[in-house]
Amino acid sequence: MNLLQRIFRRRDLYSDLAEEMREHLEEKAEQFVREGMRREEAEHAARRAFGNAALMEERGRQTWQWPRIENLLRDLSFSARLLRRSPGFAIVAILTLTLGVGANTAVFSLLNALLLRPLPVPDAHQLVLLRIEPTSFHYSFSLPLFRELEKHHEVFSSVFAFTGHRFQIRGRKGNETVLGGFVSGRFFEALGTPPERGRYLTPDDNRKGANENAAVISDDFWKTRFNGDPGIIGRKTMLDGVPFTVVGVMPASFIGADANSHTQIYVPVITEPLVNAPYNMTEGGYHSWWLRVAARLKPGISMAQANALLRSISGPTFKEAIPDPKWTLNGAKPESMYFAAEPGAAGYSFLRIHYRDPLLLTFALCAVVLLLACINLASLLLARATLRQREIATRLAIGATRRRLIQQLLIDSLLLTLLGTAAGLAVAPLVSRALVAMLVHGQSFLYLDTSIDWRVFLFAAIAAVLSTMLIGLLPAWQATAGDLNQHMKDGSQAARGERRKVLPKILLATEVALAMVLVSGAGLLSTSLMRLYRSGLGFDPRGVLLADLDMEKQALDGEPLVRLYRDLADRFAHQPGVSSVSLSGVTPLSGSSWTGDLHLPGGVDREMYESRVAPDYFRSMRISMLAGRDFTWSDTPGSGLKVILNEAAAKILFPSGDAVGKQVRETDEDKKKENVYEVVAVVGDTKYTALRDAIPPMAYFAVTQATEKKPSYTAILRVSGSLSGQAAPLAASLRRIVAEVAPEIPTPSFSNLEGQVDDSIAAERVMALLAVFFAVSALLVTAIGLYGVLSYSAARRTSEIGIRMALGAERGQVISLVFCENAWIAAAGSALGLLVAVLASRALKTFLYGTSPRDPWVMTLSLAALCLIAAVASLIPAIRAASVDPMKALRTE
Repeated sequence: MNLLQRIFRRRDLYSDLAEEMREHLEEKAEQFVREGMRREEAEHAARRAFGNAALMEERGRQTWQWPRIENLLRDLSFSARLLRRSPGFAIVAILTLTLGVGANTAVFSLLNALLLRPLPVPDAHQLVLLRIEPTSFHYSFSLPLFRELEKHHEVFSSVFAFTGHRFQIRGRKGNETVLGGFVSGRFFEALGTPPERGRYLTPDDNRKGANENAAVISDDFWKTRFNGDPGIIGRKTMLDGVPFTVVGVMPASFIGADANSHTQIYVPVITEPLVNAPYNMTEGGYHSWWLRVAARLKPGISMAQANALLRSISGPTFKEAIPDPKWTLNGAKPESMYFAAEPGAAGYSFLRIHYRDPLLLTFALCAVVLLLACINLASLLLARATLRQREIATRLAIGATRRRLIQQLLIDSLLLTLLGTAAGLAVAPLVSRALVAMLVHGQSFLYLDTSIDWRVFLFAAIAAVLSTMLIGLLPAWQATAGDLNQHMKDGSQAARGERRKVLPKILLATEVALAMVLVSGAGLLSTSLMRLYRSGLGFDPRGVLLADLDMEKQALDGEPLVRLYRDLADRFAHQPGVSSVSLSGVTPLSGSSWTGDLHLPGGVDREMYESRVAPDYFRSMRISMLAGRDFTWSDTPGSGLKVILNEAAAKILFPSGDAVGKQVRETDEDKKKENVYEVVAVVGDTKYTALRDAIPPMAYFAVTQATEKKPSYTAILRVSGSLSGQAAPLAASLRRIVAEVAPEIPTPSFSNLEGQVDDSIAAERVMALLAVFFAVSALLVTAIGLYGVLSYSAARRTSEIGIRMALGAERGQVISLVFCENAWIAAAGSALGLLVAVLASRALKTFLYGTSPRDPWVMTLSLAALCLIAAVASLIPAIRAASVDPMKALRTE
């Protein structure tokens, strides 16, 4: 008989044993009857001959029992019955734990996806990411630098490079964009995942003169674009107008080395000039920083050894790859730079770089919420345990050990924790997906896998165990401590004993203090977010629709391309609801930037942020024109080069007077000449790269005078009225116009400028929203704790309150008496929380904008909100206690 049968068929086994014992007794009695005894004498004789049947039956049962399992099941059953008797308490406790565990698990899922989840490749722990220090381009490498690093195999079994690229392909509905990437020859070899079909790319495919342009595709691309054609190997496909031959299909689990993108197509780095035309990052040499570089460590090589080698080869490698001794990168010279390695098991992650610190802070806030929830439940269980004092004392009196009672009380906590954790795990994926949607909003090519894996389950299990200990250990220890006779007492004497206990008061004060920390933190982050929004954009994002136009693969260039842009802008402007249209190379707060140097004749270079714009740009963006005129379509290269400066740039270049009509110069290093520009206007200052940054000096150049090859611009459409109701029909009209005027280009992607501004502060917005949610939750949990504990305390003092009222106490006096129990606790907790909040606010300093970590208004309002919630939560049970009938109260003794 197996274990499960013994556990779950116990009652059947016990019945069978009892029946067998009865049959033996009956047989013995029948034997005595046949020997001449009367029936009654025979039954007594059978029992005497058989012995103690009850004892024998009990011993028989013990052979089928596991005491620990039996006790556990009995305790679980008893705890479940207790919860069913108190549905209100059970619901509050489970929801409180769901909040704490669910929030922590959701944020941990994000951290797991960003920091812990390894790439699905063999021996991912051997992978390392390389970076360059000390620069802001940590993970960007030029091709010459990679070629030099590729030669070093002292500690690396292979070094490989990769970067993303958006391929234009011909789809069923016209030109479409597909996410792909350039990879070096040892990319697939280093990752170690064999292809599903065919072969992967090798160093031979990355050499000049290769027989064909080879491409490897993903399993998803193979199935969706080629319908899973079994003859896919050797098939031709056009990527950006260049023919490629499919040589392999990777398995569905393979995602490459970039954890935030599901690359569909992989092509050799050597094909970049063909695919990326008219641009050529390869020819740019050490001026083009576009590759990510990673490596696989040799077995037995540590990270310290790898970094030691990289430091030793940094100087010679930079010298070999960058022969120009005057060259600098953001002011840093090559001789001051060095290579460093970091763990690369999780691959490269754009989101990790931007959101690691905000998510760690959010996780810390989540941990405080879980701790607050546990303290709240511990306080409620302490108060609830007072109602079970007589039961616990009775158990102790009849022989139960304290250890056994503590175990049973901990099972109560365990059952609550299991239910709360299960509910938390159920809601965590929904919360994590919502957080991901906020983080990657507007960036359709970004991906983050937050699915639950063993690390998330392990985290939830650890959280459950810790929660059980925090929730149940102190109440269990307190409930079983003290004098047995005192526990047997009931009424006012026991209630006075409860009031003298310090532990519940400490827990409540701690709960209030933690709530104060969360509320003040939420106040600081939300105040910072509001000040970011009010910091002054310099333009009006409301009612602006953006349409990205990709012109790289169509045939026109120069003046014919300008005429195409003008035709598109004119047709866009005639659409219903459109008040103005323009074009821009870089839109504000898009995450992209363009910098250059301007100088006066004989002066020094001044670095400027730059953008190319079309006529009506400043009207469409509602940027104030302070002096001069806007660009016109007649500002051609033959009419003289024109530039518009913002106020900050004008003050830098012309601090003593009017800039309009003056000349500025720019050195064209490619053509080895100086371009002379006439300043035709000065416009208002705007934010450009980030809301947090100071107003930068800006120079605007005309799209009609562009020297770049086949430039791509973003169309900017100012819509009259609200954009929400007009965006969809307007986008459909624009797609139709683009298909008619420029059928060779991909369908434009649309966004709105207001959303782009929001996306630029996604991390700040997510932190502020979560902090406010946690603060509201903390206030609610604290209110429940104060209300619940005071309600239990007032219930224990019912007879005392009845005596006071019978002796003439006024209702107001009773309310004050009960209310003051919590008032002192809330006051002490608020004062402690304020002190801790002031000290802890320093950790928020780097996340705040225009807000002091010790902002007195925020701290005062946070304290006022907490005191108000505490007062309401304490006043309700005080009023209820004062409404008791003295005669009924006296009968409760």
